[in-house]
Amino acid sequence: MPANWTKRTFGIASVLLIAAGLAWFAWPHPLLVDLATVTKGPMEVTVDDDGKTHVRHVYTVSAPVAGKVLRISHPIGGQGPSLHVGDEVVANQTVVAFMQPTLPAFIDVRSRDQIQAEVLAADAAIQQQEAEVERIEAALDFSRTEFQRAQTLSRTQTISAQAFDKAKFDMATNEAALASAKAQVDLRRAVRTSLAARLMDPANATPSTEPTCCVRVLAPTSGRVLRIIQDSEAAVPAGAPLVDIGDPLDMEVVADLLSTDAVQIRVGAPVRIDGWGGQPIRGKVTRVDPAGFLKVSALGIEEQRVRVTMDLVEAPEAWSPLGHDYRVVVHVTTWSAPDVLTVPVSALFRKGDQWAVFADENGRARTVAVRIGHRNNRVAEVISGLGMGDRLVLHPSDRIVDGSRIAQRRER
Repeated sequence: MPANWTKRTFGIASVLLIAAGLAWFAWPHPLLVDLATVTKGPMEVTVDDDGKTHVRHVYTVSAPVAGKVLRISHPIGGQGPSLHVGDEVVANQTVVAFMQPTLPAFIDVRSRDQIQAEVLAADAAIQQQEAEVERIEAALDFSRTEFQRAQTLSRTQTISAQAFDKAKFDMATNEAALASAKAQVDLRRAVRTSLAARLMDPANATPSTEPTCCVRVLAPTSGRVLRIIQDSEAAVPAGAPLVDIGDPLDMEVVADLLSTDAVQIRVGAPVRIDGWGGQPIRGKVTRVDPAGFLKVSALGIEEQRVRVTMDLVEAPEAWSPLGHDYRVVVHVTTWSAPDVLTVPVSALFRKGDQWAVFADENGRARTVAVRIGHRNNRVAEVISGLGMGDRLVLHPSDRIVDGSRIAQRRER
């Protein structure tokens, strides 16, 4: 009897223990959730996007004439300026580029033979004109002798006035012809020199090092060198950009925002600028461009963008490490309020055509319809449906329904 009783008691206890375990596992447990409290406080709505710094007035120094610009940084042989990015320049004093004439172009065989033939023809024309000069000089000597004889006969009145005037006219005509013939000789020699210059070989031509032969390009304004566009020695046309100059302390920020966001921005709106590696900087909107432009995003989506310009309102010491074309993140305020009731956007979900939340009522999730106003990427303004201090479920999953038992997840 005692042995059978012990076995029976052990069997009953085992059955009860198994039944209790099954009941515990089958009994519904509360769902662990993250909870947040509805609070009051300041709120602002911002348009956030990437931007970049920009020197307000950038002066691009261009080549005033076509020629060969010498190397700007590390000049060879000491010729040209030694200018580097970041160097300070003074208006109308600092030489930013040094230009020389370009070397003559190569001549093909046919053109060379043609020019050489023209040079020979020019030599022959010079010889012909020099012979003409000698002929006219001889005629002039004869006419001068005749005029002197006519002057002698006119004293004794043994020559007619007509003959005397004819001798004087012949001498004056020959003098003019001689001057014209000598001018023709100079002209033909100049033509010959021009043709010979066209035969110059660029391999044998050496650029002049005389300062008077070259052009010194001066800085148009005071500031610092932002970019050297044409650093190496090269032949450039007139108007080719060489150097960018600007004042790094005359800085602004530009951002290309979506046109749907730009219409909400007003001139004078406050801006918070961060994401540049330093402390946030305060700024304000100074211009919203009246025209947009098409821009393709990194995902290949065509977007209509509008350029928005912002000024930095803090002292330069706060943003002095920034330079031209640095990346920043701008947060332009489109709406703000000092004291509004807010709810985290992660607690909101759609129920039909309304917003709703799960509120914690004594450990039960209750669906509450809410009406919201402004919102940003963190919180939303509550107009009706909730009160201060209400506890809400964050990131509600599809396992939570109206009336579900919930418990707050412990922080680790």
